[in-house]
Amino acid sequence: MTTELQSADIQLIQRILPHRYPFLLVDKVVDIDSYKSARGIKNVTMNEPHFQGHFPGTPIMPGVTIVEAMAQTAGVMLGVGMDMVDTNLLIYFMNIDKCKFRRKVVPGDVLEMHVETLRGKPGGKIFKFSGRATVDGDVAAEAEFSAMVDVQKDG
Repeated sequence: MTTELQSADIQLIQRILPHRYPFLLVDKVVDIDSYKSARGIKNVTMNEPHFQGHFPGTPIMPGVTIVEAMAQTAGVMLGVGMDMVDTNLLIYFMNIDKCKFRRKVVPGDVLEMHVETLRGKPGGKIFKFSGRATVDGDVAAEAEFSAMVDVQKDG
């Protein structure tokens, strides 16, 4: 039995994640396989605020924002894969392990975040993910991270 892979454009991403400019760090999520794996896409542009100071004259995307982009990709994957669109979903980092940075990410790059669920299932609150961020097939960063899923109640 084959499962049709799903995707999320920026409008759907904003219905899942609470993040907004300047901290929404994923433009599109494709190849969503339920809550198991997905691939996020971030078009890196010079007009992003972190490039003003990181570093003047030599703009480099901060490593922490690359890891955050991987986490946001995982959040969208869970939102789509577990049918949590429009649910006031919040996802909190719990830890980051085995984090390594391999290459610079600069304006003009297309950053792809490949995420996979290592532990966790629908209905659960704690998930562990493996993430790998690439540019043109070269690994820019990789990490394992855990997060807590929390749906905010209105009121």
